Amino acid sequence: MRDYRDAKVMAKAMREALAARGATITHSEALEIVARQFGLANWNILSAKLDDVPATSANGSIDFEEVAPIVRIFDVEKAHEFYLGFLGFTVDWEHRYGDNFPLYTQVSRAGLKLHLSEHAGDATPGGNMVVYMRGIRALHGELTAKNYRYMKPGLEDEGTRLELTVIDPFNNRIRFMELKDR
Repeated sequence: MRDYRDAKVMAKAMREALAARGATITHSEALEIVARQFGLANWNILSAKLDDVPATSANGSIDFEEVAPIVRIFDVEKAHEFYLGFLGFTVDWEHRYGDNFPLYTQVSRAGLKLHLSEHAGDATPGGNMVVYMRGIRALHGELTAKNYRYMKPGLEDEGTRLELTVIDPFNNRIRFMELKDR
């Protein structure tokens, strides 16, 4: 999965994809768009962030920074109802290659980032992910209070952990888990 360190490659790929569709933008415009996709105001801010990235981690080891699972969606309105309205995420950025093109967007909440995609081939509907967290009882109380008509998640005690499972309108499962020994 690409991250902000791939910004120039992403800008080039965007320009090539648009050119194949008969639309042209400058390299500078593409870099500005990529910066906004990462939630930054402009390319100068993203460029400064790139300058601060060391070539390898301080001790020479591999360091994974974050993960953003791609979740397949088919209906933006239903996805927003579930992820924004029910789960309380906010939209960080949205991308479409043009009018009437599929949506690719990032939503986040409390450090958890998900990429929602209408693009065929980005992910398979019916996926399953595990999210380790703290504050699962508060999340359960919040979701229960919303009285979302399509989902009434329970809080399950699995011995060493508490677990809350939600299923989105596209049959993707998110299993929130809190370990008891923390």
